[in-house]
Amino acid sequence: MTQLQVGDVTKLVVKEILDSKYILTNDEVDIPLNASDVEEELQLNDHVEVFLYADRRGDLAATTAIPHILKDEYGFAKVLHVSEHDGAKIDIGTSREVFVPAEDLPTLRELWPEPGDHLYVTLRVDRNGGLFGRLINEDRFLELYEDADPSLFNQNIVARPYRLLPVGTFLIGVDVPYRIFVHESERKAEPRLGADVTVRVIEVKEDGTVNASMLPRVYERLSEDADQIFAYLQEAGGKMPFGDKSSPEEIKEMFNMSKGAFKRALGTLMKAGRIVQEDGWTILK
Repeated sequence: MTQLQVGDVTKLVVKEILDSKYILTNDEVDIPLNASDVEEELQLNDHVEVFLYADRRGDLAATTAIPHILKDEYGFAKVLHVSEHDGAKIDIGTSREVFVPAEDLPTLRELWPEPGDHLYVTLRVDRNGGLFGRLINEDRFLELYEDADPSLFNQNIVARPYRLLPVGTFLIGVDVPYRIFVHESERKAEPRLGADVTVRVIEVKEDGTVNASMLPRVYERLSEDADQIFAYLQEAGGKMPFGDKSSPEEIKEMFNMSKGAFKRALGTLMKAGRIVQEDGWTILK
């Protein structure tokens, strides 16, 4: 018979009924199940499906609350709490405390998940029988992602980052586990690990993966960029040494937008009668 281990889901038989717990067995090992973990009373010789964990003494114990994240199976787990020491506490569907260790989270603290975010994880057991969440890695996700259909081009998808790199962000689709990449030039800021992000599909590749953008479409971007420039002018006392002749590098550093987007936003403000340009300066009217 297969040896029972922490993290297993298995069916056991009720061997004994005590005041506050049941004793379950597989005919080789006896395992306690707290009565508080059972919705309906069990009878002797009943078969019951349970999840196995280690109690405070390190002994096997059982619960009927079966996690939705199991060993060697991946899924989204909600972040409940974040601790500098322990990492991210996640909800896997049981009362057992499960953390994604701090050392597995991004180096930059501002990119750590926050409560309410979701991490794509599997369940692991350490040498002491403790349960923890393991983030999916790139090699494993390449085996699991679903191919995107070309009809998704220019559609919006809600996704969650699972891998953060300076060159860009890798995300998993929330409704369908598409593999999505957003180049750093297609985002204004790097998103948190596990945060819900709306991306726009800009390419569906032959291998079924997706390239996407976190920037607004051009027509959506005009008013947003114009609002940003207008707000800057108000804060700068009504004038700024930036205009049509400014270099792309200056514009990117100050406003984090391309020169083309900057000029379109200036045109929007000029047509609205909000600004004028004089001698290389942009001035509020």
